[in-house]
Amino acid sequence: MIGWEYFKPRRKQNITRKKRWPVNIALAVTNMVLMRLTVGNLAYLSAVHATEQSWGLLNQFALTPWASIVITLLLLDLAIYGQHVLSHKWSLLWRLHKVHHTDLELDASSAVRFHPLEIIISMGYKVACIYLLGANPIAVIAFEIILNATATFNHSNIDLPLKVDSILRWILITPDTHRIHHSTVKAETNSNYGFSIVLWDRVFKTYQPEPEKSQTTLEIGLPEYRNQTDLSFMRCLLLPFKAQGFKTNKNNQ
Repeated sequence: MIGWEYFKPRRKQNITRKKRWPVNIALAVTNMVLMRLTVGNLAYLSAVHATEQSWGLLNQFALTPWASIVITLLLLDLAIYGQHVLSHKWSLLWRLHKVHHTDLELDASSAVRFHPLEIIISMGYKVACIYLLGANPIAVIAFEIILNATATFNHSNIDLPLKVDSILRWILITPDTHRIHHSTVKAETNSNYGFSIVLWDRVFKTYQPEPEKSQTTLEIGLPEYRNQTDLSFMRCLLLPFKAQGFKTNKNNQ
């Protein structure tokens, strides 16, 4: 994705990679180290434990392995969709999630721009869903791979042919689809919550096919941070605890 968007970008970026990437990469490295030292394998281990103990919904039925894998993938994706919606609607989670939305451009590096506390909370939520579901351990590994791959894809600034995009977006969240979610227009920010498949946005009517402006001219980020091009790594870490970071997301509803 990085190579593709470098040689054939969808949008001209006014803020260079050299300005943005140090912050995004620093957050990514911090999150990777934190996960490795704490709860990195917890999702898979929870799925194994739930299976061994016959806990969770799926373990109450005599499902074939493939059926168990497919249902796990679909319901975990639904769970992540729900978490994403809640992160926009509940001010406590929005304080953390808004760090992701303060990126003033969108490219593959944006996919890893998350506050460490949001990553930890997300893992706790995911583990709870895995136990309730009785998730298939193999499907949990596959889900993590799919989630990371599709997030990198749909945050990227690649110039995907429009005909290809129009076909893919019936199944997947494409870059043009997810870019709308990062628009400064509040109604657009509150749309296209999916990270991998577009199914749940269509089912729950949060799907928006096109922005008010064109894909190449819509503004990225949050209005209150559009003039703050100096959001350093430390400022991103402290952002949820600043006065502005404590503002609710009522205007986004």
